[in-house]
Amino acid sequence: MTRTRKKIAVIGAGNVGATCAFVLAQKKLGDIVLLDIYEGFAKGKALDMSQNGQVLNYDGNLTGTSNYEDIADSDVVVVTSGFPRQPGMTREDLIAKNASIVKQVGEGIKRHAPDSIIIMVTNPLDLMTYHMQKITGFPAHRVCGQAGVLDSARMTHFVAKAVGCSEEDVQAMVLGGHGDTMVPLPRFTTAGGIAITNLLTDDEIDAICQRTASGGGEIVKLLERGSAFYAPGSAAAIMAEAVLHDRKRLIPASAYLTGQYGLQDVYIGVPVILGANGIERIIELELSDGELSSLQTSGNFYKSQLTDILGY
Repeated sequence: MTRTRKKIAVIGAGNVGATCAFVLAQKKLGDIVLLDIYEGFAKGKALDMSQNGQVLNYDGNLTGTSNYEDIADSDVVVVTSGFPRQPGMTREDLIAKNASIVKQVGEGIKRHAPDSIIIMVTNPLDLMTYHMQKITGFPAHRVCGQAGVLDSARMTHFVAKAVGCSEEDVQAMVLGGHGDTMVPLPRFTTAGGIAITNLLTDDEIDAICQRTASGGGEIVKLLERGSAFYAPGSAAAIMAEAVLHDRKRLIPASAYLTGQYGLQDVYIGVPVILGANGIERIIELELSDGELSSLQTSGNFYKSQLTDILGY
């Protein structure tokens, strides 16, 4: 029997994964499998969301599991599993811990969902996306990372507040790594089609760019225990929707570069067309010398970590 409904696997049933699954369900994108090493954790959240179907008017099966066999034939796999950075833990410690997790997850995906498109959320995002592609051996266009969608959404919020307009009318563009080296691009950020360089002062724009770059850290500090999950989970769901519905969204995402922007053999945030085949096209913007230098600095920073820490 031919399967008519799409199937999405979300690996990791923590706050980000559960939020992603919840948004996917509300968007009625297909059947959802929530996988976690703690089976009861995944099953409980899936059952809770299933019982909300009548309230929010969505159908489709939501199931929880710890068995990779249950993700078989998934069209899209969203990977959120990993350790958050803890007090006293170095960035290198986090990379090593999550690289081990991504290796296990990648082997499970390769075996049971070999034709899927993978959307990475696990941090450090750009490094783990590269690692996942190497573990699975999937074509690079079928492995991408969720970073720029989230970072641009954060910048959008700050711009809308500063301009005093609806967030719906703001389009922001943030490139580079998902971290301190990200590259907000005010020249390519608009409100109602008007570049924000015509609407805000340089000081206002600088403050927005700085707050965007530290957006995740600001939330971690406020929460004290934990990190952001509503916006990251929703952003991953939007990327899954672009693939499942072949929407050809032009969005920033972590993609594998082969010379674009003067960078090679590294995953970094750039504008892409995201559709049924994954990353269908990488858009090369005409960047200023300063913008290009910042992007290359970001890319080379992660490339050095690939060698120094992950051994690539």
